[in-house]
Amino acid sequence: MTDAILVFNAGSSSIKFALHPAVVEGAPLLTGKIDGIGRAPDFTVRDARGNYLPEDDLQEIQVTADHEQLTTRLLEWLQHHQTGINLVAAGHRVVHGGRDFTGPAIIDADVLGKMQQLVSLAPSHQPHNLAAINAVSAWDPGLPQIACFDTSFHRTQPRLAQLFGLPHELTDQGILKYGFHGLSYEYIASVLPEHLGSGADARVVVAHLGNGASMCAMKHRHSVASSTGFSALHGLIMGRRCGTLDAGVVLHLIQQQGMSADQVRHLLYQESGLFGVSGISNNMKVLEASADPRAKEAIDLFCYRAACELGSLAASLEGLDAIVFTAGIGENSATVRDRICRRLGWLGVDVDQSANQANDIRISTSGSGVTVLVLPTNEELVIARSVRSLTGLAEVELQLAL
Repeated sequence: MTDAILVFNAGSSSIKFALHPAVVEGAPLLTGKIDGIGRAPDFTVRDARGNYLPEDDLQEIQVTADHEQLTTRLLEWLQHHQTGINLVAAGHRVVHGGRDFTGPAIIDADVLGKMQQLVSLAPSHQPHNLAAINAVSAWDPGLPQIACFDTSFHRTQPRLAQLFGLPHELTDQGILKYGFHGLSYEYIASVLPEHLGSGADARVVVAHLGNGASMCAMKHRHSVASSTGFSALHGLIMGRRCGTLDAGVVLHLIQQQGMSADQVRHLLYQESGLFGVSGISNNMKVLEASADPRAKEAIDLFCYRAACELGSLAASLEGLDAIVFTAGIGENSATVRDRICRRLGWLGVDVDQSANQANDIRISTSGSGVTVLVLPTNEELVIARSVRSLTGLAEVELQLAL
């Protein structure tokens, strides 16, 4: 019997999961994903060698099944098909931790209540994070669960980087810039020494570019500024989210066009971004393959805004030594990387086009004043490490090593 940790990364329309060894860190025993939630759920799972495993019983899931029901079905599948596995803990990515959570936390009633209060700040993700937690609790009330917050990595930022120009009473209530994608940034920070040596502690901007997108300025591998803010709307243009928007636009939509708060929320979270600008898709691959001028404009705007934001973060660092591209678009779109970097020549950025097209790890030229890397992220591994640490499994691993 193998003790294992089950890691969840529940998004708006998918649930990614991974089964990690509980004691000794290594490659996951299983990885999988449930896609198309709310439309036509599709389940795929692979073993440690990358081979697909049978999941016929899960493919019969009803179209109306929600995150909690699908998590339960996944747990049942694991119980019946992975009989040599003993689950000892579960870890969850939770998008918003507010001011209360500066690191991972063991989930109890108090922690669960605080996470529930933050739903309005991440309405596209937080409810689904909580749904997975509730499903695991119902399935096995005694199983330890750990919440790992995307906002925690950014709590090292100086106060000025967190403030809005609002009355201090509102700041005291927690209306601050929080930052997101912290688990991704934590992983990249952990592997930077492998690629930059002592330069890992220099001035680095990491660009997490995917359907959700943000950038983080790091010094000594700690967050000092981020493109994202109070909610997951702020900053870069994303798949369906608008990014930074003049607050006057929101007032105009409500006061002059008669839109309700819920209608505005839906517009900004679901109908904007790449999808809204192009009118075609929120998928960068689809837009890059399209001849429609609106698709080109959406890509151009995405890259323009990203380059401008990166320049702003370089100012917060008072210089720039390295850029790291990661996540779905950052790791796979040579076009996006090229268009962003072309606007950053004034910072000393010079990209090797052959290396960029090949998706090499280092895509900057030997003469570039700024090192440019492409690194895959691994949020699930960060969660597994946090679970080991908080449950004492890391101490067991240390004892075995001795």
